[in-house]
Amino acid sequence: MSAATGPRTDDLPASAQVVIVGAGIIGCFVGAELARAGAEVCVVDRAGPAAGSSSSGEGNLLASDKLPGPDLAFALESLSRWRRLGEELFARIEYREKGGLVVARTEQDWQALSELAERQRRQGLEARPLEGEELWALEPLLDRSVRGAYFYPGDAQVQPMLAVRALVAAIRRHGGRVVAGAEVRAAERGRGGELTALLTTRGRVAVGTHVVNAAGAWAGALSGLLGCPIPVSPRRGHVLVTEPVGSVTEHKVYESGYLGSVHDGDGEGSVSAVVESTAAGTMLLGSSREFVGFERSPSLPVMRAIAARAIALFPGLAGVRLMRGYVGFRPATPDRLPVLGADERAPSVLHATGHEGAGVGLAPATAAAIADLVLGRAPGVDVGAFSAARFAGQAAR
Repeated sequence: MSAATGPRTDDLPASAQVVIVGAGIIGCFVGAELARAGAEVCVVDRAGPAAGSSSSGEGNLLASDKLPGPDLAFALESLSRWRRLGEELFARIEYREKGGLVVARTEQDWQALSELAERQRRQGLEARPLEGEELWALEPLLDRSVRGAYFYPGDAQVQPMLAVRALVAAIRRHGGRVVAGAEVRAAERGRGGELTALLTTRGRVAVGTHVVNAAGAWAGALSGLLGCPIPVSPRRGHVLVTEPVGSVTEHKVYESGYLGSVHDGDGEGSVSAVVESTAAGTMLLGSSREFVGFERSPSLPVMRAIAARAIALFPGLAGVRLMRGYVGFRPATPDRLPVLGADERAPSVLHATGHEGAGVGLAPATAAAIADLVLGRAPGVDVGAFSAARFAGQAAR
């Protein structure tokens, strides 16, 4: 999509205090947070707002899939911030606290899930075990052969494209700019090596104090241009969309194997069942994870595997028609955790990327931390575990 044919775009300014690269949910959240604080903000994007991962996910706000430790702590903080935003600021982003249900198919799965849930609960996450009639009462159409499930009432969902639109409006309302069709091609540096300007396909913009790398799945390539490479690579995922079917489930339901697919290493790829409804009555079916670069052509075998696993959870879906399938690219790091904060190799660069499939959920806490760093404040959200320093010498795959 070009700036000429896409949605409204602002002109590229000659300079800006903070230039944010990437107009997805992360970049726009950071931009809105800084603009509200009075910073001069310019968000640039190679395509336009929500043109990448933010338009190809399911809008999940999850803590249930986070491992105990910094990952879960960060998610809990972000969900708390989403809850306030959903109630107070963004009435039309389809924010719903519908809860998540993690299903164990076998006794072995049940034991592993129970152990994980207990560790999560010790860190403050609400998780309730369900078996037998109590489980069928919550999900009457769920296959009766499953061993049990844990219900996480705090899991929620938004429509990410609507959220990005609201954030773009907030940026502009506070004097910031959002520039589409501005792909960063190079960086200029001063005599001391400091980053002074970005050269984009829309022109040159001088940088006042900071550049924020919020380029999502393209953040690895951008980091190299900025002189501080980080190993962020695209990890492709598929989503299937059914015809409107009414009330199959009011929750996000996924099998416990999904947790392994999120946090696994460099495997050949994985598929696990994720089933949830939308406000329009359609069902979203996932999920897959694979490293295939930026290959956009959907894989029919992967789509068939997703459909089969969804039907195994909800047999009634067997007679439902699929309307379409699409792919998106998650920004993945080797340890599946984000890269946040300043980079000692280029102090004016702040990373806000690598969230894998959790970018929507983690966006508010990410924005709060990045804004604090830009404004010279001690971060109110701890991002020490997500420093780029942990990847010294590693490059994107």
